[in-house]
Amino acid sequence: MTPFFRLSLILVALLCTSASIPARADPAIQIFDMDGLVWQDYPGLPGVKFVVLAGNPREPGLYVIRAKFAPHTMSRPHWHPEARYVTVVKGTWWAGTGDKFDPESTTPIAAGGFAIHAPREVHYDGAKDEEAIVQITGMGPSGTTVVTPAEPKR
Repeated sequence: MTPFFRLSLILVALLCTSASIPARADPAIQIFDMDGLVWQDYPGLPGVKFVVLAGNPREPGLYVIRAKFAPHTMSRPHWHPEARYVTVVKGTWWAGTGDKFDPESTTPIAAGGFAIHAPREVHYDGAKDEEAIVQITGMGPSGTTVVTPAEPKR
């Protein structure tokens, strides 16, 4: 493999993610320094930050993101067009279903726990008394549609 080709592979890999520079830049394996992630504010949801680890959620194909919920931060009822596979990395993440926002009816999922959000099913989730970090994997293109009780899911 020529040095130019190897550099091209590394640049393409970096352009496909918004994560920080891998701790080891090698086209055969990318190891990321989790302490060095560059978190971005999640548009429209104060208190939530995210980072793309792999892929691009807006494009077809596999993606992996992390989302960080500040204490007392929950999303409002919404749905996604694709199934989402969620692993709780830190803290306790709380998940609820339906278009009625009721944080008291959410189910706690502790660090190490796993959940699947079915496609097009209305849900809400987030953190209560402590920060929660989740890793979400899915097949793009992804999207989020916020609903109100009077608005049916599509």
